[in-house]
Amino acid sequence: MRKRISIIGSTGSIGTQALEVIEALGADKFEIYGLAAGSNTGLLNEQIKKFSPKKVCITKNSDDVNFNKVLTGEEGLIDIASDKENDIVLMAISGRYGLKPTLAAIHNGIDIALANKETLVMAGDIVMREAKKYNVNILPVDSEHSAIHQCIKKLSDVSKLIITASGGPFLNKSSFEMEHSDIKQVLHHPRWKMGKKITVDSATLMNKGLEVIEAHHLFGVDYDNIEVVIHPQSVVHSAIEYKDGSIIAQLGLPSMHIPIQYAITYPERLYGIKSNSFSFSEIARLDFSKPDFDKFPCLKLALEAGRKGGSSPIVMNAANEEAVYAFLDGKISYNNIYDIVYKIYNEISDCTPDNIDEIFELDKEVRLKTKELLSGAGIV
Repeated sequence: MRKRISIIGSTGSIGTQALEVIEALGADKFEIYGLAAGSNTGLLNEQIKKFSPKKVCITKNSDDVNFNKVLTGEEGLIDIASDKENDIVLMAISGRYGLKPTLAAIHNGIDIALANKETLVMAGDIVMREAKKYNVNILPVDSEHSAIHQCIKKLSDVSKLIITASGGPFLNKSSFEMEHSDIKQVLHHPRWKMGKKITVDSATLMNKGLEVIEAHHLFGVDYDNIEVVIHPQSVVHSAIEYKDGSIIAQLGLPSMHIPIQYAITYPERLYGIKSNSFSFSEIARLDFSKPDFDKFPCLKLALEAGRKGGSSPIVMNAANEEAVYAFLDGKISYNNIYDIVYKIYNEISDCTPDNIDEIFELDKEVRLKTKELLSGAGIV
């Protein structure tokens, strides 16, 4: 029987690769029920023509979309995600905009293939509680969490999660070189092809901190039992250590097609896109090291925020998003990203939001304060 799937964020990096996976699997395996995008009407129109979805949403430029009834805004995202015709929803949209559609899908009993870190960083306790209540699977798409998911047989036997990080473009650069880097250098990731925001986060290693928070919520593992390891070859995507000392790792070439396919076809494994086969004999070496928190203070801050919980991850995430966007707009330097996030993180009083509305109110407050700081003298 064919699965009906909607893709929230269909024109982004994960969304386009997901459609490649679905096309390779064949029309007998999947039907595209809904597509949602931000503003890339040209690509969205191509996807509509190719996959004939039943529902379409775009957050901007809706007049340019070739579809009979175009949904718009957050309401449109929620409409598609909550439609019970879906068997699974791939949440590939970036940022805070993935949270409400994810909860809408959960409340309608629809499984989630989750590629949106912010959903769990902002509201992990709430999302996982609701997923359990409605018996919904949250299937990780990030390569690291997919690797852990594939390795775990019995969660109660796991003593530690080992999350690998490539180290990004600055692993072997000096602090001076990092300080004087430009946008092109920051976006030149040595292993992965991703969207701009996540690529910047990979350069600061903030992305790895967000992944630790995400793993804590996905697998219910204490922060003391989650380790980050630098692994520049990006062959070992992550590993787990069992309580008897055995370590199980998931390996493969750095391609998002595999974790995307595993999430949307789970619990089956199917033939689909297969890039160059992995060969142990052709890999000269596999290196591992501890992260340098002095060079990558964003990682240290994210781990601290995760441990503190409450409002801390929300504040850190919102400030980071605004700082990264300012960097991409050429308004601040690379080093300013951490400076801004750290300042905002320490200015906002700790609290514990009780519901989604309070989370979004806090998120809004943080973004306003961050933008005020960004516009202040000596920052931009």
